[in-house]
Amino acid sequence: MDLPTLASVLQLALSTNPDDRKAGEERLNQLHTVPGHLVGLLQIIVTPTVDIAVRQVASIHFKNLLSRHWKPSDGGDQICDADKRTIRENILEALVHAPPIIRVQIGDGLKTLILSDYAERWPTLLSTVNANLRSQDQQRIYGALYALRILTRKYEFKDDDERTPLYQIIETTFPTLLEIFNVLLSMVNPPIEVADLVKLICKIFWSSTYLEIPVQLHDTQIFTAWMACFHNLLERPVPQEGQPVDLEQRKAWGWWKVKKWTVHIMNRLFNRFGDPKNAKPENRPFAQLFQSQFAGKFLESHFTLLSVIRQGGYLPDRVINLVLQYLSTSISKSATYQLLKPRLDIILFEIIFPLMCFNDVDDRLWHEDPHEYVRKGYDIIEDMYSPRTAAINFISELVRKRGKENLQKFLAFIVEIFGRYDAALPGQKSYRQKDGGLLAVGALSDKLKQTEPYKSQLEQMLVQHVFPEFSSPVGHLRAKAAWVSGQYASIPFKDQRHFSSAMHSMVSALKDPELPVRVDSVVALRSFVEACKDLQELRPILPQLLDEFFKLMNEVDNEDLVFTLETIVDKFGEEMAPYALGLCQNLAAAFWKCIQSSEDEDEDESGALAAVGCLRAISTILESISSLPHLFPQIEPIVLPMMQKMLTKDGQDVFEEILEIVSYMTYFSPTISIEMWSLWPLIVSAVEDWAIDFFDNILTPLDNYVSRSTEHFLTCKSPDYQQSLFKMISSSQILRTVI
Repeated sequence: MDLPTLASVLQLALSTNPDDRKAGEERLNQLHTVPGHLVGLLQIIVTPTVDIAVRQVASIHFKNLLSRHWKPSDGGDQICDADKRTIRENILEALVHAPPIIRVQIGDGLKTLILSDYAERWPTLLSTVNANLRSQDQQRIYGALYALRILTRKYEFKDDDERTPLYQIIETTFPTLLEIFNVLLSMVNPPIEVADLVKLICKIFWSSTYLEIPVQLHDTQIFTAWMACFHNLLERPVPQEGQPVDLEQRKAWGWWKVKKWTVHIMNRLFNRFGDPKNAKPENRPFAQLFQSQFAGKFLESHFTLLSVIRQGGYLPDRVINLVLQYLSTSISKSATYQLLKPRLDIILFEIIFPLMCFNDVDDRLWHEDPHEYVRKGYDIIEDMYSPRTAAINFISELVRKRGKENLQKFLAFIVEIFGRYDAALPGQKSYRQKDGGLLAVGALSDKLKQTEPYKSQLEQMLVQHVFPEFSSPVGHLRAKAAWVSGQYASIPFKDQRHFSSAMHSMVSALKDPELPVRVDSVVALRSFVEACKDLQELRPILPQLLDEFFKLMNEVDNEDLVFTLETIVDKFGEEMAPYALGLCQNLAAAFWKCIQSSEDEDEDESGALAAVGCLRAISTILESISSLPHLFPQIEPIVLPMMQKMLTKDGQDVFEEILEIVSYMTYFSPTISIEMWSLWPLIVSAVEDWAIDFFDNILTPLDNYVSRSTEHFLTCKSPDYQQSLFKMISSSQILRTVI
């Protein structure tokens, strides 16, 4: 097909008319096997006279075809060798000249080629990249850096015996790369495009040094030159001109990305090579060099960055998090701790503690989107970016490694915060500082529960400073009181009335008007249930407690809620029998809701995790009523659809949990229904698909299934039923032998 005709087909695929658009898409799908089609797409992509929308749809189609059909191992229709050769020869040039809106698609296509073909089928790529690096054309340099980033990332996690191509890449390109780095850093008032180039260089260095420092960088002079560049980046202020006003856009701005990657690299080098005693023998000289010449120097630069916070300036959350990680690593190393020590008061009381306090961002999220506030609070991925989490980790590391010098001082500061709060008039209390103080006390619970004289004063501290906040007029303090109380629920209370009062306050908080308070209370209640010695305190209110649980589970997908429910079921055992049917109904409803949520939002794993929690809770309930077989036929219609759904590829991640439920339903039930038998072909099919990955997980449930089925073999009267049973038992024995 000639290019004008191909362009018209692409234009048709953009049509607002559904019929025309469908015709265009079908025509494109028919063309993908035609020799020259990919080359034609690439020609349209790089032709500036073609409409940009057509070029964009061509780039998307081009990227998708490469992803699906380039690798021989992918099967299906393959791309002819002549087209592959032409694409390899021209894709880098296309990347150089493509506008930003198209560059990403070409970059993805280039990634597919590099991962598949370099170095065996594309040996000329490295020389082409190096030649472009040496050019004076900024666009050509950008294209070379883009390709070099993909090349180095291919080997980022490879073992030593697979990293030989990386060493050749470093040998060939790093001398030129260092020259470019220095030129870019010497520019006065550089445009934002320079930030993109610098960021790519940082990423290339990151991938090249992630596992080991390559021998090419062991030369002291060369490594010092690289460190000088990174030190320059850390020290120079981020340009004020051009920064987006919107904070979400600002943190993604080029120069802040450069700052983030620089701190990221320093953290990695410091963690991996900051202590010669822990380094491999071959890396010990390098580690000694880094410790003696660079660790302290970069620590000073991190102090400079943190001073921005003290002055009320802006630092992205991820940058703050990484800077504090570097400081946390400095605590355990004598040389850097001596530099840290004189500044500790400023760091602790003017930087760390303010980061731990409830702030304007928290307040806005609490009131505008409480569900998102809860999600962020329980999302471990968020911890990677949270300044508050990094501040907590710094305090924890400080009292763990240098507690004799710092624990008393920090706690005295917290006590002073509490004292000022108690003394202030109601309208003048610093609720946010009290919140930070409670967070500090809760975060240090493990240390305080083991250390005198604090250990013997914990009950008094809870009664005086924590439990009163259950009735605070401020929601976030009620939530924090619940969380802190949960951290200390296991301590030996001298006055059991204090424990009981706190537990009843927690139960009452399940009806709090603020969603985050209810969630934190449910999660904290788990610790009280585990520590409770007299279940009579909870027994009378158990129905209402379970009712509030399921109201909350209908509002929030949170696996921590299910953990508390599991604890209650486990604690009360057979006493849960009257509630077993209702519990399973509610958990099944929550399960389907979580599954739907995880399918609707592929990037949000909270729904999937909560679904696993529901399955585990159902297993706990079934175990608790194992001596009451008459309940199992009543529960079967509730759990059967879940088992049917998840004993397919849809349930790959929960196969173990589902099989455990199958095991309970067949082993403890007085009969095995025909409906339960319908699961057997699904199990066999699933095992055939996934046996290698799931051998260890399926043997015990399978044995239970077969054992119970064998007992039914002699008592069943239907010949067809007997025959099916016999086939199942025989198949399972063969399957077990194979496994």
